Amino acid sequence: MSAKAISEQTGKEFLYKHICTAAAVQNRFRYANVTADTNWEKLVQDHPWLLTERLVVKPDQLIKRRGKLGLVGVNLDLQGVKEWLKPRLMKETMVGKAKGILKNFLIEPFVAHKQEEEFYVCIYAAREGDYVLFHHEGGVDVGDVDSKAKKLLVGVDEKLRPDSVKDKLLMHAPADKREVLTSFLVGLFSLYEDLYFTYLEINPLVVTKNGVYVLDMAAKIDATADYLCKAKWGDVEFPPPFGREAYPEEAYIADLDAKSGASLKLTLLNPRGRIWTMVAGGGASVVYSDTICDLGGVNELANYGEYSGAPSEQQTYDYAKTILSLMTREKHPEGKVLIIGGSIANFTNVAATFKGIVRAIRDYQEPLKEHEVTIFVRRGGPNYQEGLRVMGEVGKTTGIPIHVFGTETHMTAIVGMALGHRPIATQPRVAAHTANFLLNTSGSPSVCVCTPSSSRTASFSEVNSTAVGKPVEKARPGAPPAKATTLFSKHTKAIVWGMQTRAVQGMLDFDYVCSRQQPSVAAMVYPFTGDHKQKFYWGHKEILLPVYKNMSDAMKKHPEVDVLISFASLRSAYDSTMETLQYPQIHTIAIIAEGIPEALTRKIIKKADEKGVTIIGPATVGGIKPGCFKIGNTGGMLDNILASKLYRPGSVAYVSRSGGMSNELNNIISRTTDGVYEGVAIGGDRYPGSVFMDHVLRYQDTPEVKMIVVLGEIGGTEEYKICQGIKESRITKPVVVWCIGTCATMFASEVQFGHAGACANQASETAVAKNKALKEAGAFVPKSFDELGDIINSVYDDLVSRGVIVPAKEVPPPTVPMDYSWARELGLIRKPASFMTSICDERGQELIYAGMPITEVFKSEIGLGGTLGLLWFQRRCVYMLPRYACQFIEMCLMVTADHGPAVSGAHNTIVCARAGKDLISSLTSGLLTIGDRFGGALDAAAKQFSKAFDSGMLPMEFVNKMKKDGKLIMGIGHRVKSINNPDMRVQILKDFVKQHFPSTHLLDYALDVEKITTSKKPNLILNVDGFIGVAFVDLLRTCGGFTRDEADEFVEIGALNGIFVLGRSMGFIGHYLDQKRLKQGLYRHPWDDISYVLPEHMSM
Repeated sequence: MSAKAISEQTGKEFLYKHICTAAAVQNRFRYANVTADTNWEKLVQDHPWLLTERLVVKPDQLIKRRGKLGLVGVNLDLQGVKEWLKPRLMKETMVGKAKGILKNFLIEPFVAHKQEEEFYVCIYAAREGDYVLFHHEGGVDVGDVDSKAKKLLVGVDEKLRPDSVKDKLLMHAPADKREVLTSFLVGLFSLYEDLYFTYLEINPLVVTKNGVYVLDMAAKIDATADYLCKAKWGDVEFPPPFGREAYPEEAYIADLDAKSGASLKLTLLNPRGRIWTMVAGGGASVVYSDTICDLGGVNELANYGEYSGAPSEQQTYDYAKTILSLMTREKHPEGKVLIIGGSIANFTNVAATFKGIVRAIRDYQEPLKEHEVTIFVRRGGPNYQEGLRVMGEVGKTTGIPIHVFGTETHMTAIVGMALGHRPIATQPRVAAHTANFLLNTSGSPSVCVCTPSSSRTASFSEVNSTAVGKPVEKARPGAPPAKATTLFSKHTKAIVWGMQTRAVQGMLDFDYVCSRQQPSVAAMVYPFTGDHKQKFYWGHKEILLPVYKNMSDAMKKHPEVDVLISFASLRSAYDSTMETLQYPQIHTIAIIAEGIPEALTRKIIKKADEKGVTIIGPATVGGIKPGCFKIGNTGGMLDNILASKLYRPGSVAYVSRSGGMSNELNNIISRTTDGVYEGVAIGGDRYPGSVFMDHVLRYQDTPEVKMIVVLGEIGGTEEYKICQGIKESRITKPVVVWCIGTCATMFASEVQFGHAGACANQASETAVAKNKALKEAGAFVPKSFDELGDIINSVYDDLVSRGVIVPAKEVPPPTVPMDYSWARELGLIRKPASFMTSICDERGQELIYAGMPITEVFKSEIGLGGTLGLLWFQRRCVYMLPRYACQFIEMCLMVTADHGPAVSGAHNTIVCARAGKDLISSLTSGLLTIGDRFGGALDAAAKQFSKAFDSGMLPMEFVNKMKKDGKLIMGIGHRVKSINNPDMRVQILKDFVKQHFPSTHLLDYALDVEKITTSKKPNLILNVDGFIGVAFVDLLRTCGGFTRDEADEFVEIGALNGIFVLGRSMGFIGHYLDQKRLKQGLYRHPWDDISYVLPEHMSM
């Protein structure tokens, strides 16, 4: 949702902080908030004026007409305020149909004034600009301000001028107050624009000789502008409408929504209700709520919500478990029902999202059975068959009654089943699989039934005359250019903004099944990479599409392009669209992003109208013209394209707000008529780039279109233009229309539905009022969405019977090869993996180390040693690897971290660093010196000592044998340290090992060897490499976490040298940073440290 109401206190805080006006605004920041938890002593300390001023007190909970309801205490002292609050604070009261608890009050100074000093001011947004209303009489009895007040429209991108205020608004204001009022109104409008208000009302605004007083204020801001206004807004709390509590679960889902690219919404209506919903799609969620209310379930409807935009399995799980948790807290005598519904998805993998729901159902299976919950499921879209199968299986395994239906069942039929108004269908679902539509089923793999393109690019219905779309009319001089009637043809070429390879591939596959001669995508624009080529499939063969860094290059090199499909984010969509509008070759722009601030959208609309460009969106999936062109993910994947016969044109054109519901319309129309000619989803925002009437008139002027379907929505008044068009005979073709959101008038409190524009601000904007007006105007209006398909079929049959439509013979499309990735997703193929891994999995919501989620890694406090135990040895600390083992690993890393700059590895690192090389190169140079002679003795020492010990060889025998074989004993000897000058690193490790290890057989053996070698030469000690090597073998063999074979295997594959490599890397990095910090220059070895020994004949 975009426009959200804020509390009066928040609105006044914004005004006092940011208004810029010459008028003296009084009582700035003089307000105090009171709740049941208020400490009055502290309140008085913070606001000492409470003891000296006369006061006003009122609830601050989005309640309208508080004065009329007796909810304002006036001219009281502090004790009077307390007395006034006693019968009201935390007491239940009725406001209209809403029953709620008064819990939040505002105290302000009382302003003594005369009635003639009260004024009314309101600013609100509309598509064409912002209206400023002013009335010279304000207060409780202001009456119908819409008819009384002076009104001034400030167009988009225009400023409110002082002279306009005086001439158009202040004609009846007292002359001595006009200058003050003018300054305040101009400043107020600037504030309204700068802070992205969508509604701001002050009643009364009091102007006395002392200045301006804002007494009562109501406001809404555009919540989508948070990224622009965060610095000025701060953290804004949006209170719920009066009569509906703010639940922590709602806040939890809102937080998930804010952190996700998907859409997750939840509003609790009646937590004790028996009917719960979990619906995919903003439009579909409204339709399900409508149907529940139509069937008498309004008082039992527990929640409104929706999830859409391809949420991940984890996000869907979190959403589902929240719903299941809420619905299993209180039992209902009749049991409960959960409706998991949705339209046919365009791009969401239904099976993937259902996995999250199934996980939640398994987790809550006992409470669900205890509360006698029955679940009804209906869904369609990519991989929906697998999703429904999994959902059916969980019902069988858990014993929970789960009834599952697919696209063969009308979208809302499950509501009637759930509420007992129709029998639960028992006929088996169509055993179609996504693959059935994509793989050749003609009987012979080598046969491909291809249809000539000429037979499928004309209208599907047979017409006697050759019909051509109405050309663009020439604009009158000075008038904006007219927009095209025909937006797309089989020759349309588009540029896609954004690296949306999946959407582009879907467009190319659609082109192929429509037998287009060339791909509809000419190029892509992606500013975050350089110019390059991107590979795609065209049928069976691979092709390359150019990707440009900037728009100008793409436009210059592709002058044939006239459509831009923008997948830009909500933050960059405005700038990229305004740039696109500079190029006259572009006639149509589709903006997919949701959440663009309304003020910016209106600027786009204004510029597009000036240029004669049609905008589809924002917040849309796009549109489709069967046989010709589709925008992005519209129509879903190929299985739905083929099932809904979108590869060839029919006779019915539709326009919808919702993207998901547009796909449902494709399904309904394909089942009840000869199919879709064109369909557009204009988007769910309050101000879509093009409106219903724009497209209805295009369809009216397109001969191939024989009937029109409109799926309207609560909010706005655009549907009334269709009424007017029908009455004035501008629209003569049959129009079937239904406005969703009829349930809104049945709710006690205001509910913001999934689409930003789905909110009625007045009675005429309700779905009920619009449906009534459309029916009276002559449109075909069903009684409910359930009957929409029947009405469409009835109108279509009438057109066929009258010969207006002559259905043509169906022709099959060519088959398209299935992508490997999608075939694998469907489980149709298998392939040997190129890699195998058993230590880490990053694919899910959370990183997993050897089966341990990263959150558990930190909660368990296993440290670096425990993490290394997971990734190297696949052993969990505490459970399989003792705590002392993790500590020993960390100690080894610490003692091997560095041994000064003179050793070969550090030396190499330093030389590289001084040669100007980067960190990675310098570190690698040092690491490459590690081997048997430097640092690599851990493995060799472990192997030599283990072999000697395991064979039963005595220490003396081992020493003698190594001497006889002419081999060094690895891990014995040190350049500096000796028996008389022991290595403290070894001593520290030895003390720890002796104290904590259950057995040290190999270490004891090595120490016996040391006694023999040091008796010959004092520096032949067991060095740190040797000690770690033998001690690690003891650890692996005796800690209880490994078998003997596993312990020997880790030694054999080089795990112990890894300890030295990991530890010494820390030291090498330290030397690199040290040299850079000291700004050391290029190293050159001194001549006097080099012995030049040349052959005699060369030196002579």
